[in-house]
Amino acid sequence: MSLTADQVRKVARLARLGIDDAQVQGYADELSRIVEVFAQLEAADTDAVAPMSHPLDLVARLRADEVTESDRREAFQAAAPAIADGVYLVPKVIE
Repeated sequence: MSLTADQVRKVARLARLGIDDAQVQGYADELSRIVEVFAQLEAADTDAVAPMSHPLDLVARLRADEVTESDRREAFQAAAPAIADGVYLVPKVIE
């Protein structure tokens, strides 16, 4: 799959990256090669492979779930500019 210059510009805009027009074709070529590698990986037969969370047979040692800190929410929120119902209020950042 070959990416077009317009697709690279769109991805750069979504990622908030500034790319010069002189760099667009180079990025398109590099990203196209990366997509081709993923296409090759996708073609591999993995039906007989069991899913795993880690390549080694390790067991996580779990600690006891004990409270070690006191509840200091009011003290922390006393310095906050805006709170409501025990949560911090922040400005909306999604357009």
